Amino acid sequence: MGEILALVEARLLTALGEPDARAAVTFLGTDRIEVLRFADGDVVRYATLGMSAQPMADPTAALADPVKGPRAELILSVRAGLADTDKLLRPLAVLAATPQVEGLIVAPGASLDLGEPLWPGAPFSSVLVAESGGLVEDLELDEPMEPVRFLPLLPMTHNEAAWKRVRGAQELQERWLSHGTDLRDPLRGSVALD
Repeated sequence: MGEILALVEARLLTALGEPDARAAVTFLGTDRIEVLRFADGDVVRYATLGMSAQPMADPTAALADPVKGPRAELILSVRAGLADTDKLLRPLAVLAATPQVEGLIVAPGASLDLGEPLWPGAPFSSVLVAESGGLVEDLELDEPMEPVRFLPLLPMTHNEAAWKRVRGAQELQERWLSHGTDLRDPLRGSVALD
């Protein structure tokens, strides 16, 4: 487990540079989750470290496989200085602990909902999980382990989350793209949904 997390941290540092802050959160019955903060000009990136220590297990399986199964870490990027996004550390750790706590497999196209704002005053309480491979390349592990995927999280307003449940992740992403939505804007409103 420690060896995997060392490789994951090295991949994050190679892709994003040195973190300027880090915090650790431990929930009862779960492994420790760290959240690293990386400043990149006017963008701040928050990345989890610890979610990939164990593979995510199918909640219907009788026993969780300790080796096989998808592994992931989460990354959320926002524009710096517009909102108190550093309060995002604990909510992001909560999302990263979801596979251990609720037995969910976090995959692209999924929605994760906190039920409260991502940070104080945020218009978002949920996120859309996007495809990996962009900002941080997937980390290949020795067989039979699956690679660690670095999944971007895209904050969704309440209306966008409801629309996504009906129309699907692909349509919501196309809507954002066609309207030129700045998904890094921590103060943005909901995209037009007609």
